[in-house]
Amino acid sequence: MIAVTAGRLFTPLESIADPLVLIEEGVITEATSRAGREIPARTRVLNFAGAVLAPAFVDLHIHGSAGRDVMDSDSSSLAAIGQFLARRGVGSYFPTTVTASLDVTLAALDRLANAIETAGATHSRALPFGIHLEGPFLSHARRGVHPPQHLLRPSVSTFDQLWQGARGHIRVMTIAPELDGALEVIAEAVNRGVCVSLGHSGADSKATRSAIAAGARHATHTFNAMRPLDHRDPGVLGAALTDSRLSADIIADGIHVDPAMIGLFLKAKGPEGAVLITDATAATGMPDGHYRLGTIEVEVKDGRCLCNGHLAGSVLTLDRAVRNMVQFTGSDLQLALRLATLNPARVAGMKKHGKLEAGSAADLVVLSPAGEVRATILRGELLE
Repeated sequence: MIAVTAGRLFTPLESIADPLVLIEEGVITEATSRAGREIPARTRVLNFAGAVLAPAFVDLHIHGSAGRDVMDSDSSSLAAIGQFLARRGVGSYFPTTVTASLDVTLAALDRLANAIETAGATHSRALPFGIHLEGPFLSHARRGVHPPQHLLRPSVSTFDQLWQGARGHIRVMTIAPELDGALEVIAEAVNRGVCVSLGHSGADSKATRSAIAAGARHATHTFNAMRPLDHRDPGVLGAALTDSRLSADIIADGIHVDPAMIGLFLKAKGPEGAVLITDATAATGMPDGHYRLGTIEVEVKDGRCLCNGHLAGSVLTLDRAVRNMVQFTGSDLQLALRLATLNPARVAGMKKHGKLEAGSAADLVVLSPAGEVRATILRGELLE
């Protein structure tokens, strides 16, 4: 058995002073205050005096880091990404595809499925929990840097081909609901347990409402690659901000969205509906230079990841996003942590992640009171 102590614990819904977390075989057996509980005999104690304990972060939308891309053919890339993420407090992530030819996409999905199925219980890196399919069912008008020649009209048959290629590991899918055939694909994906997210879209209010009625329940990188808000037809962005049936995520790097608008987003969605993502690329954690985003070449300079002058993902990490949320919005650390732990876990249907309570996976991040990562505990083991 392992006991973890610190100055404070955020479950994240509750705040516990002088906490004690007991872990056995990679699972939390108890999370309480030391005031009412003695540490059992013959227990290994990890003491982080003055630090904050929180669930390890969950990233719903990430393309790469540490010079590697999740669609790389090199089987070592996901291990390198996972090691990088673990050092920054991430326990689980959803490798996110970028639109490419169908053959390239299917090959990438097969590799990602292999990685998910063979991940095991290693504590040395963050693990891929499921796949986020971003493309090919995106709007040409709001495609961002997704290659237009590989965008496809939504069809159940194409979705099934992708689903079979991923061996059922697609957990999140971004789609533009205004495209012909999108509603049928949304309904089919929802029937298979996929969280359908609206994004890369110019949808009007009518098309957005139809998508929500078909089962869509999330919005991808709010404000970015979306039709701007119109006061007479608020469209997909209006729904992302105001419809309680949709949770929504945002890239809080201060580049993709102005800090004032991040504050508006948090007020609109509230603590239950807001999610932090990174949309991180292979350039994350690397010096300025040229990198790959799927099959696309991008250039990073001064914190901006660009392709032909357009933003192409980010170099953001979730620990930085949490600190940015505190700085940009004036929210406290506990609330900001919820947006990177419990909320994304709930969006993705992860019942044992994103929270610290009996029965949950023993994935924890140890933070300074200001939110800097001091250590990570994955599957009950301290990351060396």
